[in-house]
Order: sequence, then C-alpha cells, then structure tokens
Amino acid sequence: MKVLIIGDVVAKPGRLAVLERIQDLREQHAIDLAIMNAENLAGGFSVTPSLCEQLFSSGIDVMTSGNHIFDKKEAAPYIVKQPRLLRPANYPPNTPGSGIWTGVVNGTKVAVMNLMGRVFMPPSDDPFRAVDQLLADLPDDTRVRIVDMHAEATSEKVAMGWYLDGRVSAVVGTHTHVQTADERIFPNGTGYLTDLGMTGSYSGVIGMEKKDVITRFTSATGRRAEHSTGTVRICGAVVDVDEGTGRARAITRLNLAHD
Repeated sequence: MKVLIIGDVVAKPGRLAVLERIQDLREQHAIDLAIMNAENLAGGFSVTPSLCEQLFSSGIDVMTSGNHIFDKKEAAPYIVKQPRLLRPANYPPNTPGSGIWTGVVNGTKVAVMNLMGRVFMPPSDDPFRAVDQLLADLPDDTRVRIVDMHAEATSEKVAMGWYLDGRVSAVVGTHTHVQTADERIFPNGTGYLTDLGMTGSYSGVIGMEKKDVITRFTSATGRRAEHSTGTVRICGAVVDVDEGTGRARAITRLNLAHD
C-alpha cells in the first residue's frame, strides 16, 4: 500500500497547491491513501468546514491537525460530524472529535492516529500513554498504522519513533514547518521522518508574512501574523507499506516546487 502524507498545509497558498496537485501526486506515486495535516488550513490557523470538504472531495482521505485545530469556533462542531478530521488523541477525554480514524482501503484495514508533543507545546496528556491505549484497542488485523506526531522538539519525535518501532507502519512529524532529511526505516519496520515540512509559501517565515513575524520578535505591539504569498512548495512523504505485515518497505521524502 502506498500512503501519501502531506506536511502542514498553510493557508491559501498551501491549500491551492494541494487542490491543484493531489490527483497528479496520487497517479504519479500510485497512492492508495492520502493524508494531510490541516491545522493551518484556514488563513494559517485552524479549519473551516467548507475548506475541509473541498479538499476531501478533491482527493484527500484523512486530515490530521495539532495545537491550532480549535482556533476557529466552527471547527469544534464540525470535527464531531467529520470522522476523517482528527485532533490530537492526547487532548483531554471531553475534547470534541477523535484522535484516530479507522477504515478499509482497497480491502486493507487502516488506522491513522494523531498525537501532540508536550515539550514547548500547550498542555496535553501523555502522548506515549495515549498511543498505547489506541493500539490496545485496535484489532490485530488492522496492520497499516500511520501516526502524525505533532511536536516541536526533535527529541520527542525521535523518541516516539523508537517507542512505536514494530507497532506501527510509520511515524511522521509535523508542526515545525521545516522538513528534515532523516527519513529511515527503524529495525522493526517502522518508517520515520522527524518533520514532513510545510506545504505553503516559502516567501515568509514558516508560511507567515515576514514583516508581521519580525515585528512580533522586535516589538511589544506585534499582532498575529498574516499568511505569506509567493514561492510555494509541497512537502511530505510517501510510505510504501506491506499490507500483510504492516511493515514499511520504503519511505521517500517529497519536496516539490509548485508554480
């Protein structure tokens, strides 16, 4: 099974790039399941139902998120109704939505899980304990298992990769918006990449307008940054998973210019 995982899609530039290229990417890489991180989808913060549905209808199968998922009030009621939009599984139990999606793709049972780190991040429950519970509740025949670890600290992401080696098909990181070059397969068959990178404008600061961000660093009067426009790239990875064992056969980084 070929799984495409697209890194943090930021605002209109990233959104349009995915809409325009998703079918080409699916065909080029023979993709069976397409996942993207959507927490920065709407103007750089959170999601709206209409934008999510547009992307679902265009070829995205599942969306993960992170600490910005509830920045827009419409996200909470929508995520309850849309099981293919995930929030971190280690949010408190009464949080709207779910941290896992399960389904059948071309006859193969699949699970996609969303976790959030705790180092340099907003408060949340223990992601290691949370993923243990998710895996304990999964049937043994759900062997294709993909984890989005939304976290700031590289060490926390690497630790999660080792922790889940042999128990999931892939652990990929999001949140920093900077793609890493450490793709590998751990000894027991789990594909790993510390950060998928950002899908959006590279003309600013991690997808946001550079003047706004610089002002926030240099002045006490800085406001929330607007998203940047200009040079756009699509970043992510393709994971080739053995449907029978759930082990990753290969993981390939994507870093594509989009005009």
